[in-house]
Amino acid sequence: MAKASEINTQNQSGIGEPYFCEECKRNHTKGKIYKEHLNFAKVEPKDDGVLNEEVIDDEIEVSDLVSEDDSTSVEEEASDEGLDEKIEVDDEIEEDDFDEELENYDDDANACVEAVKKLPGVGEATLKKLIKAGFNSLESIAYTPPTIIQKESGLGDKTTAKLIKASMDKLDIGFKSAEDVWEYRKNISRITTSSQELDNLFHGGIETGCVVEFFGEFRTGKTQLAHQLCVNVQLPKEDGGLNGCALYIDTEGTFRPERIIQMAEGHDLDHKKVLKNIVFGRAYNSDHQIMLIKEAASLIKEKNIKLIIVDSLIGHFRSEYVGRGTLANRQQTINVHLHDLLRLTDIFPDLCVIVTNQVQSKPDVFYGNPTVAAGGNIVAHGSTIRVYLRKGKGEQRVAKMIDAPHLPEGEAVFSITENGITD
Repeated sequence: MAKASEINTQNQSGIGEPYFCEECKRNHTKGKIYKEHLNFAKVEPKDDGVLNEEVIDDEIEVSDLVSEDDSTSVEEEASDEGLDEKIEVDDEIEEDDFDEELENYDDDANACVEAVKKLPGVGEATLKKLIKAGFNSLESIAYTPPTIIQKESGLGDKTTAKLIKASMDKLDIGFKSAEDVWEYRKNISRITTSSQELDNLFHGGIETGCVVEFFGEFRTGKTQLAHQLCVNVQLPKEDGGLNGCALYIDTEGTFRPERIIQMAEGHDLDHKKVLKNIVFGRAYNSDHQIMLIKEAASLIKEKNIKLIIVDSLIGHFRSEYVGRGTLANRQQTINVHLHDLLRLTDIFPDLCVIVTNQVQSKPDVFYGNPTVAAGGNIVAHGSTIRVYLRKGKGEQRVAKMIDAPHLPEGEAVFSITENGITD
């Protein structure tokens, strides 16, 4: 032990110099040996006093160059190998989830996915990216701007351009005669409001394929109408419904299942079934609100969504974008959000989108009603039909048609009762 200790002390100097190991009878480099070899280390010079460097280089093995510090790198390599295995497992899990997601689709949705799969240049990887991003039909690809598809799916610009062109060719998107448009418009679906006068204001009920805006002060019936339409959309077509489900995005925390139950019982419907057919989403900020609308595209076919409610459209934007300096950014963000909603009505013609909007007062109006819809011209141009709601006597409310491409201006009086909207 004393001799070994003496040798150990002698070899503490000259780190990096070659020495001879008695244990394995080979030359090592000092500082790059196994710890247990240190007690047997000594330098063995040649006869001329010069170390044989060529012999050292020839006889050094990889295992001999591994020091105590290098042993951690071996462990890291082992952990990296385990990480690779974990990544492969994760990929398999994602593929399993993707397969389950496809299995959950109904026949119509699967037919849309198959149509996308048949597009030229669409393989399994591209199809997976498109569906994950919500582009699971030819319409969703054809009607969406290329920049949005690239951003959401991660595809290249050339691939995206080819997909859009191929989708448009498949759908035969192009010019058509006004007569064809009229034939389509004659068979458009409508949702009853449960008020005959209000239905007459819309010439038969709220039509699909458009964005309808209800704006007014508090307690004018905006949220009540939204609740009532969630019930009515589930009615059979002969009763003024669409045999579909509703998607309710609540930005103000005003959605109440109790009110849905009252309105469902007013139509002699099973309230449990009615509640089950309403998909609810609570938006906690403007970014979350926009994200929910983007995610809605993948739910429409899967859940048979025929009605989307956004109550209210601009509440979060007004609270988050404060001051004139943020006005331009706010308006552009709202513009993009509205076009996302409009695009859904293009992709799904039998879908109706209802948005409620707040109001503000114009300080420069001295005579007449100073109340105007919030959001300015961006919201005005983005909405297909605009209806202004105001309070009447007691439970009465007055709806005024402000703007519609095919409807004249007019007013309708309706009431809000315990069972819902009535005349």
